[in-house]
Amino acid sequence: MKLARVYPIVDAAGWIARLAPLGVRLVQLRIKERPADQVRAEVRAARALCAAAGLQLIVNDYWEIALAEGCDFVHLGQGDLAGADLAALRRAAVRVGISTHDHQELERALGVQPDYVALGPIYPTLLKAMPWQPQGLERIREWKRRIGPTPLVAIGGLTLERLAGVFAAGADVAAVVTDIIRDRDPEARTRAWLAAARAA
Repeated sequence: MKLARVYPIVDAAGWIARLAPLGVRLVQLRIKERPADQVRAEVRAARALCAAAGLQLIVNDYWEIALAEGCDFVHLGQGDLAGADLAALRRAAVRVGISTHDHQELERALGVQPDYVALGPIYPTLLKAMPWQPQGLERIREWKRRIGPTPLVAIGGLTLERLAGVFAAGADVAAVVTDIIRDRDPEARTRAWLAAARAA
């Protein structure tokens, strides 16, 4: 399966309306600490925006809502993996990506044959406190050797300046959060990310 080389992670459907016209082809909606009805409304709005613009949508964590709304992907953390109905997601052709941070988590992820594996944080991240040390480029190389043709998504502390090194180490995809949404000009920064991914 081929994924877009770069995708932004956003916390509201409104971001999709801003970024879709720039050439983004894949986006993750990650909403934390909101009531389920608000999450459902955001997912529904994001799904409609993505469908209209020809984007694929990854929903973080809320697999039941993603399934009900007919989304393309669900991204599951290790804590969500046990409770997710993977069989139902597969029947509905909802693809599944899984976060990994260490060897045990990678083995667990590979055991369910994910559509992609995410590794992070690659670098120190400002978004949230992480219990894991930064993984670094060598861990990307190791993970790619282990997972073979399964797409590898690098996440955590990525900046435009670090992108070439992340791809050179073996990542197939770069997921970016703060370097876009906290930039003073998110649209210009998104264009720069997309151009760099094309050049790579």
